Amino acid sequence: MAATRKKAVRKAKKGERIRQVAAIPFRRNALGDIEVMLVTSRTTQRFIVPKGWPMKGKSGRKAATIEAMEEAGVLGKTLKDPAGTYSYWKRLANNFIRVDVIVYLLEVTEELAKWQEAKRRQRAWLTPADAAMLIDEPDLSTLVATLTIPRPAPIGPA
Repeated sequence: MAATRKKAVRKAKKGERIRQVAAIPFRRNALGDIEVMLVTSRTTQRFIVPKGWPMKGKSGRKAATIEAMEEAGVLGKTLKDPAGTYSYWKRLANNFIRVDVIVYLLEVTEELAKWQEAKRRQRAWLTPADAAMLIDEPDLSTLVATLTIPRPAPIGPA
């Protein structure tokens, strides 16, 4: 997405806010407790959530779903409403830009053994509390620590 990144840098230089989309992959363990997946960044190997630039012709939710597949190797159902937002400073070649990230929850139904960025990233399933401790961005850490994930609707007659 080099063209999107260049466009974002141009906007940032004009003082405009830059946006990205992200997914927090989650699942329920055998006890019904929530676990979230973090991935390492390509350059610094810090723990983050899968994220990327908006994609032309795709909703933020769809773009977040694609980022989760490419960066974390997970498939699933992305919930309709964003879980929240956070901001961070993105490191570029010779400066930093402020980026606002819209975050979606992705309920994982399948973990791929091989995926696009498997050789460049590690992934880990963690409790939200443990994941929050590993994340450097304070706003994202708070979002993960305080996640509220709706319980699935019961199946069968009401």
